[in-house]
Amino acid sequence: MGFDACRRVVAGGLTGHLDPLDVFCFRQSAGRDVLKLIRALCAALLAAIFPTAASAGELFGGLHVHDVKTPLDKSGIEDGVDFSLGYRGGRIFGTFLQPYVFGALNSAGNTNYAAVGLSGRFGLGHGWYIRPGVGIAIHDGSAGKFYRTDKIAFGSRVLFEPELGIGAQVSRRVSIEASWVHMSHAQLEGRENPGIDNLGFRVNLKL
Repeated sequence: MGFDACRRVVAGGLTGHLDPLDVFCFRQSAGRDVLKLIRALCAALLAAIFPTAASAGELFGGLHVHDVKTPLDKSGIEDGVDFSLGYRGGRIFGTFLQPYVFGALNSAGNTNYAAVGLSGRFGLGHGWYIRPGVGIAIHDGSAGKFYRTDKIAFGSRVLFEPELGIGAQVSRRVSIEASWVHMSHAQLEGRENPGIDNLGFRVNLKL
């Protein structure tokens, strides 16, 4: 259908007589071809950027106390525990950087969120390590600009998500780490920037 429609549209253009149905079919066919090309290019790009992510990655699960009041935030309003599950890929571009993605659900019905970013693991000796990371998070809580007493008004739907883990390798495939996860907009969306700090631990399983 795509080739025939194209032939008829070209022929019609040369003779000065274009059938609207042929033009419509041609546009539909061309649109499908463009979408297929975009999907193929995206797949090739991901394969080139993350060639070892699947083979060198790890799954991780976490348990965090939600909205712990610290000097880094102005919250301490919400409660509950965050249950998280994520995936961390292998090192990319020959560097120490590892892409990660995870989602977290709150046990008390407060803010849930998901984040994607880059982290790096640095050995401290005797199986201990430190893992800083920074990402972007999206949440389903309040994105309001003004302070609230019932829930955190984050000021933005999209937030920065720096995090830090300090852990130990307990076996060839398993490591455990204390984990801090912060989210805020760094005053890019206004001076109201309560932020949130979640403290807990993660268990990592190499695939």
